[in-house]
Amino acid sequence: MNKGIALSVLASALFALLYYFVTLMHPLNGYELFSWRIILVMPALALVISRAKAWPKIKSVKAKVLKDWRLAAGLLASSALLGYQLWLFVWAPVNQKALEVSLGYFLLPFSMVVVGRVFYSERLSRTQTIAIAIAALGVMHELYNVGYISWVTLSVMIGYPLYFMLRRSLPTGSSETLWFDMILMMPVSIIILMQRDYGLLGPFIENPLLLVSLPVMGVISSVALVAYMAASRLLPLGLFGILSYVEPLLLFIVAWLLLHEPVGMQDMFTYGPIWLAIMLVAWEGLLSLRRQVRYARRKEIEAGG
Repeated sequence: MNKGIALSVLASALFALLYYFVTLMHPLNGYELFSWRIILVMPALALVISRAKAWPKIKSVKAKVLKDWRLAAGLLASSALLGYQLWLFVWAPVNQKALEVSLGYFLLPFSMVVVGRVFYSERLSRTQTIAIAIAALGVMHELYNVGYISWVTLSVMIGYPLYFMLRRSLPTGSSETLWFDMILMMPVSIIILMQRDYGLLGPFIENPLLLVSLPVMGVISSVALVAYMAASRLLPLGLFGILSYVEPLLLFIVAWLLLHEPVGMQDMFTYGPIWLAIMLVAWEGLLSLRRQVRYARRKEIEAGG
C-alpha cells in the first residue's frame, strides 16, 4: 500500500510540475502543447497496455467498432471530451487561467457526488451532504464577488463528470477506452502542429531549446501517467480517491506561487469553504477505509482461528 501511496503522490506532483513547465515552452501555444503532449505520451501508454497484456482486448474493441456505429460514435465522443480537458490543462497556465482550473478540480469531487446522486441514485452520507452545502457557500461567494463562475472552472467540474458518465455507458474497459481516446486525438494533434510556418520544424527554428524541453515534457507526462495508473491498481478505491485531492492543492500552489496569479483575502472566502468541504470528505473516507481494514483483519483472524 505504501508503494501505491507514493506513486499517487508522485503522479500528482508531476502533473503539478507539468502545469508549470508548459509555461516555459515558448513559442508553443496551448493547442500545440496539447498536441505534443498527446504524441509524446503514446509510447508510455503503449508500454502500460503491454504490461497489462491488454492488446487482445483492444483488438476485440476494434472489431466491434467496425460493426457497431454507436460504439464508434461513443468512443469518438469520449475522445473529444477527454481531449478538451487535456487541452484545457496546458492552455490555462499559459493564458493566466491556472487558478480557475485549480478551482474546477477542487469542485470536481462534489460535482461527481451530485451526478452519482441524480443519475445513479447513489445515497449521500450525512458528511457528504454537509460537505456539499459548505462547498456551495464558496461557490455562492464566488458568484457574489465576481458575478459569475468562470467557463474554465465549469469546464472541469462539468466536463469530467460527462466524460466518466459516457465511459460508464460504453461496453469497454478503462485501458481500452483510454487507448482509443488517445489514438483518436493523434490526427487532430498532427493537423494542429502542421499549421505553423515550416510545419513541425517551425517552433524549433524559433526556439532550439525545445529540442531539450519537449522530450522533458514527454518524460514528465509519461511518468505521471504510468504512476497514476499503477497507483489506481495498487490502492483501495477509497484511498485512491482521497489522494486525488492532492493534485488540485498542488495546482493551486503552482498557480499562486510560481505563476503569480493573484490571490486576495476575498478569494479565501471562495477557497476556504471548498477546502473545508474537501477535508470533511477526506476524513470520512479515511475513517471508512480504517473500518474496512479492521474488518478485513478480523475476518483473517477468524478464518485462521
